[in-house]
Amino acid sequence: MRVMSFAEAQDAFFADFFRHFPVHATEAGNHEHDHRWPDLTDAGREERLAWMADARASLDALEDLDRASEIDRRVLLATIDELQFDDEDLDELSWSPIGYGYLLGGGLFSLLSREFAPLDERLTSAAGRIEGIPAALDAARDNLTSGRGRAVSAFHVEKAITTVPGVADLCRTAVAMSSDTNDALRARVTTAAEPAIAAVDAFTAWLRDDLLPTADGDFRLGRDLYERKFHHSLKATITPSELEARAATAYDEIRAEMLRIARELWPAWIGDEPMPEDGDTLTRRVLDAIAVDHPKADELLDFCRAEHERILEFVRERDLIGLPDEPLQIIWTPPFLRAFGGAMLIPPGPLDKGLDSFFAITPAPDGWTDEQVESKLREDNARSLRILTIHEATPGHYLQLAWSNRCDSLPRSVFGSGVFAEGWAVYVTQVMMDVGYGADDPALMLAHWKYYLRAATNTLMDIRIHAGGMTEDEAMTMMVDGGFQERSEASEKWNRARLSSTQLCSYFLGGVEMTELEHEARRRAGEAFEWRPFLESVVSHGTPPMPVIRDILFG
Repeated sequence: MRVMSFAEAQDAFFADFFRHFPVHATEAGNHEHDHRWPDLTDAGREERLAWMADARASLDALEDLDRASEIDRRVLLATIDELQFDDEDLDELSWSPIGYGYLLGGGLFSLLSREFAPLDERLTSAAGRIEGIPAALDAARDNLTSGRGRAVSAFHVEKAITTVPGVADLCRTAVAMSSDTNDALRARVTTAAEPAIAAVDAFTAWLRDDLLPTADGDFRLGRDLYERKFHHSLKATITPSELEARAATAYDEIRAEMLRIARELWPAWIGDEPMPEDGDTLTRRVLDAIAVDHPKADELLDFCRAEHERILEFVRERDLIGLPDEPLQIIWTPPFLRAFGGAMLIPPGPLDKGLDSFFAITPAPDGWTDEQVESKLREDNARSLRILTIHEATPGHYLQLAWSNRCDSLPRSVFGSGVFAEGWAVYVTQVMMDVGYGADDPALMLAHWKYYLRAATNTLMDIRIHAGGMTEDEAMTMMVDGGFQERSEASEKWNRARLSSTQLCSYFLGGVEMTELEHEARRRAGEAFEWRPFLESVVSHGTPPMPVIRDILFG
């Protein structure tokens, strides 16, 4: 019997993966399944698990692979392990209703927001998905009342109640967009939207009135499940305990550096007033003075757009790294994603060439008091927004993912490592400081170290919440008193940490490992080290797990 080649095995893998995970297919730029949702029933779950076993056997059977194929097989096998863990062990669909909002919202947002095809074609696919929403939510009810595995998390239900309605908003957006299409398509979209919106409303009411009163599950994963998710999700070569120790050391070192800078800034920002003896009080006073300089709530997008233009010019002048041609839009975060974070980069998939990336900024929630809004704006002050724009846009996520989408390796592009992506954004912000960005504004460096302190704090919180018993008071003390964060920001991060186990570790872990790549490159190159060749060598291979990029670069 003829042995399958790696190219054939890879093609078969992706054909089945895109069929089983159609929303992932859309996000990757494969549009064969844009009209479908994944099968959320028990039968669908069993079919996926059977496919994973077959795919692993096919990949394991391959022999005599070249180096690039062996690396890609390694990525695919690790992906199968993670997918199997997600379906069999983590099984979030049975205890976390917020995941359904992400799935349905993401599946519609990609079709409505990206011009990868003519509007009629995209709306035809959207109509198919909208028609499937009632059945998808019926399956969601079945999963959430199945009693398998973990008990439903009450906190995840509460957050789903506020975000799932965003799916109905996307259905209404599709109806509005259909006014520019033919009569038949407009009628189909309009007809599909009415029962879909009703299903979303009914599901939200069911979450509030029926599921929430009986949801007594813990938002904490517990040490055993957390450590296994940590291994599969982060592809880490160290344990949570080892990472916690490194983050604790960094936490102390960063705070000491911030105190040193704050002492230097005191005369310019505070004046002749004597410096307090307590270091935290001193650092906080300087940060508070800096935080007064912030845009108004409705000016955040324009501020970041202008800052991004300045960053682009700086990178060009320094010839730091090649800039992408792909378009970037700076927008408000879509409502269905607002529970997850304050800002994010929503990129096109690797198979969708030349399409827009979205740098999304989350506005203050409706209903916040003026005091809460001002607290958020002080956290998102002018200097913090400059750091944020580097992190999310250039040369952070937007640039790295544009480079990643040019990579010939589909496994390393489609199955991007969060540790690589977040690590790059954290690391390259330090590079920008090192090469002199904002050197005329010493207060920017203090904002930078505060941002990096947040990465260490995120890691400590994530591990101690999900693998331990960290309380809200302990988390708030670490963030507000120790990390100098505004209370509004800290409250949102406490919520995010409870929703997104392990993800908050990726910033610090990835930043440390990216820095280690630079140290190794400098050791090998000596005085011949140059920024642009090194940085481009890192981002030229997709978004692979950190052990894989180390292997690619250094063998």
